[in-house]
Amino acid sequence: MGKILDDIECPKDLKNLSTKELSRLAKEIRALIIEVVSKNGGHLSPNLGVVELTLALHYVFDAPRDKVIWDVGHQCYTHKIITGRKDEFFTLRQYEGLCGFPCREESEYDVYNTGHASTALSAALGMAVACQKKREDCHVISVVGDGSLTGGVAWEALNQIGHLREKLIIVLNYNEMSISQNVGAFSKYFSYLVSGQHYLRMKDHVKTVLKAIPAVGWPMIKVARAVEEAIKKTIFPGLVFERLGIRYIGPVQGHSLSSLIEVFEEAKASSEPVLIHCVTQKGKGYLPAQKNPALYHSVSSFDVRTGKILSKDKRPTYSSVFGQTVVNIAKEDEKVVAITAAMPEGTGLIPFASQFPDRFFDVGIAEQHAVDFATGLALNGFKPVVAIYSTFLQRAYDQLYHDVCLMDIPIVFALDRSGIVSDDGPTHQGINDIIFLRHMPHMIVMAPKDENELQHMVKSAFSFSHPVAVRFPKGKGFGVPLDESFKEIPLARSELLKEGKDLLVALGSMVYPSLEAARRLEREGISMAVVNARFAKPLDEKVILRFAQPGRVVVTVEEGVIEGGFGSAVRELLDREGRFDIKFKRVGIPLEIYPLGKVEKIKNKYLLDEEGLFRQILDFYK
Repeated sequence: MGKILDDIECPKDLKNLSTKELSRLAKEIRALIIEVVSKNGGHLSPNLGVVELTLALHYVFDAPRDKVIWDVGHQCYTHKIITGRKDEFFTLRQYEGLCGFPCREESEYDVYNTGHASTALSAALGMAVACQKKREDCHVISVVGDGSLTGGVAWEALNQIGHLREKLIIVLNYNEMSISQNVGAFSKYFSYLVSGQHYLRMKDHVKTVLKAIPAVGWPMIKVARAVEEAIKKTIFPGLVFERLGIRYIGPVQGHSLSSLIEVFEEAKASSEPVLIHCVTQKGKGYLPAQKNPALYHSVSSFDVRTGKILSKDKRPTYSSVFGQTVVNIAKEDEKVVAITAAMPEGTGLIPFASQFPDRFFDVGIAEQHAVDFATGLALNGFKPVVAIYSTFLQRAYDQLYHDVCLMDIPIVFALDRSGIVSDDGPTHQGINDIIFLRHMPHMIVMAPKDENELQHMVKSAFSFSHPVAVRFPKGKGFGVPLDESFKEIPLARSELLKEGKDLLVALGSMVYPSLEAARRLEREGISMAVVNARFAKPLDEKVILRFAQPGRVVVTVEEGVIEGGFGSAVRELLDREGRFDIKFKRVGIPLEIYPLGKVEKIKNKYLLDEEGLFRQILDFYK
């Protein structure tokens, strides 16, 4: 028997399939996702959880005329496979291959680029209003996870959706998780609505029995649904969505194609906003992912047979070193508390949460709240460390400026995934934090050259009595020995690693490649001192100005956008001090949309690896 998937080129090809054939197709798609992700890495658990949901959506609706917007977007693999990209699916997350998130540049079926959470409802409402004003006969569907509803912007959108009451369909994918287990009152509320999987199994069983009764089965189902809706309104008089003006349907078994198709058809006929509450299982169909959905949320290559992650690199990650450092500091200081925004695993804070559960706070996908929550703690004598990925801290820009820096509140910000990030593409690159942090009043910005220096920077950050950001990359460290005791680094104190005539000053992850490039340049007759800057703000002005003498060369190197970044700070210092008679070069990332791929490939493209640095600086001297 041939594969059904072989004949699926676009969503219209689903329309003639039976429910049984759609179920077979779901199994084939799961097998393909597991096969590709096991080799390329990717978001496994969330994608396995929405296969039937995606098939049912495209079976009922008519994309691309009907617009499907995926919140976050890390659950769009099935969508990509059935919208003409199955033959390219083996290039997922590879250099110049398919993006792991919706991408308008890839396909007309991807109507909105999403990589950060909680944005899809606002965009969907805008599209629904536009369709109405243009008198277009189309449906707008937003698929949003329960984790994304911990983000404030989603509730701002729901408030407006209930007010405008435009025709809009919201598919709430409830799996009790964002990346980690969901937290907060709304998570408990959704669990209350669902009342467990037993309710859904019983509901489907009753429906099956009623369907089997000749002539009266379907009418009885319709009556039962009306009774169910009435009971819900009686039992749940404060049902949030109904009170907001959004019709609520559910909960619905998110892996039952017949149930999904039925409720999507019902919602399709509605002229008002509808929320369909689907209950799914993250990792569905692959036992290791079902048992540990957080581990397989975003996973590197693994053995399909055993589920074992294949990485043999035993070097510690920057995240794990950061997490253990905070644990060690907290053992000595009971005022230290840790905060994260739905990413305790990714930020290395699981050991802290385990040892100090009453001092650990996961606020959900709510970076703005995380920052302001930390200000309240800090103003009352506690010492918060806020661990957020660099790309997501951008969402709290106003809170950083208005609520932290203007009041000069001492909070430590751990910016994981700073710099170039493998695989996830432009939405996840942590390359703008230097720019938007260095113009914040009172903010101190640090970057370690390796994982050992990271320990000392985190310790030092607690002593500065100002807001401090410590930025560090995703992935493994350099494998350097870790000191057993922490040392405090004096404010704005750089580290001279190599003597020389001219100056090469590098920040963070670019220090070691710069050092190796300088050693190669020495063999070409070019003498450059190499300085580990440590601080992007404030600069070690004394050391920089010592080398910035008339006729000398100064080169800055950073893993960030050069416009307004670390190199710009050095140039501003030289201009302020009247050092105009030097040759100056900034090396970093140009301001553009960045390609998908591994860190090594992207660094090679932008000449930020050792070879590229060597060639750039050598050419500058010619």
